[in-house]
Formats: sequence, structure tokens, C-alpha cells
Amino acid sequence: MVRKILPGLLLCAAVTAAAAGLEYVEAALFGRAWLESLVLAILLGTALRTLTPLSARWDAGIHFSAKTLLELAVLLLGATVSAGALLANGWMLLAGIAGVVVLAISCSYAIGRLSGLSAKLALLIACGNSICGNSAIAAVAPVIDADGEDVAASISFTAVLGVIVVLLLPLAMPLLSLSASQYGVFAGLTVYAVPQVLAATGAVSLTSAHVGTLVKLVRVLMLGPVVLLLSLFGPQTGDAPRPRVRLSALVPWFIAGFLALMALRSAGLLPPALLKPAQAASSFLTVMSMAALGLGVDARSVLRAGGRVTMVVVLSLLVLCAISLGLIHFLHIA
Repeated sequence: MVRKILPGLLLCAAVTAAAAGLEYVEAALFGRAWLESLVLAILLGTALRTLTPLSARWDAGIHFSAKTLLELAVLLLGATVSAGALLANGWMLLAGIAGVVVLAISCSYAIGRLSGLSAKLALLIACGNSICGNSAIAAVAPVIDADGEDVAASISFTAVLGVIVVLLLPLAMPLLSLSASQYGVFAGLTVYAVPQVLAATGAVSLTSAHVGTLVKLVRVLMLGPVVLLLSLFGPQTGDAPRPRVRLSALVPWFIAGFLALMALRSAGLLPPALLKPAQAASSFLTVMSMAALGLGVDARSVLRAGGRVTMVVVLSLLVLCAISLGLIHFLHIA
């Protein structure tokens, strides 16, 4: 197992080291790092994957870094977060997050159907856009008996767009005059995956990262009810029995671990000496996973996704952004 993942793991480590080196050079030349190592790791990884043919021997380590390392990073982040950051905005925010997910799925599905996509493909894009990107697509696909072509079409552009959103979203903070907490909520509601939220907020402020991660995790927890409802009422092919829904598909282990550590931190049961090491380890693993995320994205795949799929995903994301900003202003989040 170790020999299988070692080449890709070392490649991710090399990209991470290069990103850290470039950040240091930026700070030395310009007095500050305009692009953080999180963003640089994505850009370097994507450039390497797009410009250089990488053989299959690298894939296992890249997948391990993009999945397992990021899950560990998210879990460890729970030790540095207090539930008060989320609950300070009241239980209305929790209800608002659920409402955003439901409304975004409905709007995205309608856009897909009006654009001529099949019901299953439109539903895959809607769930991926509204909940947690490729993870939601992977969880929903077997429940609605989606075929491989629909899954590939919905994932191909989502992977590229997810990286683009991470790179461009920080520009929304000054353009929309968002505070650190508002930006955290906005990122948590619009970015596809949990580690991408860390990348989009980590370079802005620790407050944005904490709030964004909490909001995103609440959004991810909506995957359980959505998958359960689709298993009962979603579109099916023929008379095949509906598949059983596994508990692990509803609540991933690292989210359960994050919530457990957050509860311990909120209750004051974690030793203060563990907090800084946990935050440092989480940051390092996050950059490693961002390098792996970039190495898993071939920018040319956006050209193969198809015009209609591209249009539906982009329009769905814009609608999600508008709904999210509406919630922030409706709840008067400071």
C-alpha cells in the first residue's frame, strides 16, 4: 500500500514545497505574499497535470492526498473551532443554510431541464452544485441509477469550476464589501468542497476560515436528507429495486470527527497545548491536499464537458451566489 501511494505522495509534497518557496519569494520581493501557498499549490498542480502527461503510477498517491489527507485536515480543524462562531448568528442561520440548499437544488434542476438535459443529469448537477460537488454527485448517482456518461459529464466540469471558484472568490470580499464573517458564510454556501472552502478562506482570515468551514459542514450534512429523499422518490430506470442507502454516505467519518472535536473544544475539554499543533497540522495537510487537487485537474477537460453542461453549471453557480448573498443580508450577518 505504501509503495503504491509513495510516488504520488512525494509529487504532492514537491508541489507543496514549491508553493511554499514561491510564497516566501513573494513576501521577500513585495513585502507580502499576494498569492498564498494554498492557491499556488492548486495553480502549480493544475499546470503540471495540464502540460505534462502523468502516468497512472502517480494516481494512487494523488488520490490519497486529495481525499484522505484533506479529510484529516478537516477533522483536525475541528479542534480549533468553537461552535459559538456559528451559533452566535442564531439558529436562523442553520435554517437558512438548509433553505439555500433546497432552493438551489430546485433552481439548478429547473435550469438543467429547461436547457434540455435529462432528468438524471440535471439532478446530478443540481446536487453537486448545491451541496458538495463531486462527493454529492458520487453519493446521488447510485441512488437514482445514473449511468456512467451522466456522472462523467457532471463531474468533469465541476472539478475545473471548483478550482476557478477558489481562485476568484476572494475577489468578492472587497467587491461586495463583505466582512470576514460575511465572506465566511458566502464561501461556505457557494464553494463546492470542504477543502476548497479552506483554500478560499484561509488566505483571507482565520475568522472567515472557521465560519466558512462550519457553514460548509452544515451544508454537507444536508446530503443525508437529500440522498434519503431521492432513494424514496428520485427517478429510477425500469423496475429495478431502489438501492439501500449506507450511513457512511449520509455522514462521512471526517465530518463526524470534526463535529466531535468541535464539541470537545466548545466544552473546554481539549488541552490548550494541542490547539496550535492541530492548527499547524491542519494547515499543512490542507496545502498538500490542494496540490493533489490541482494535480487531479486537467484544464482541457472543460472543453470536453459540453456546451450545455457548462452553461447549466455556470448559471446554477451564479444563482447559488445570488441566493447566498440574499440570505446574508436577510439575516443581517455582521
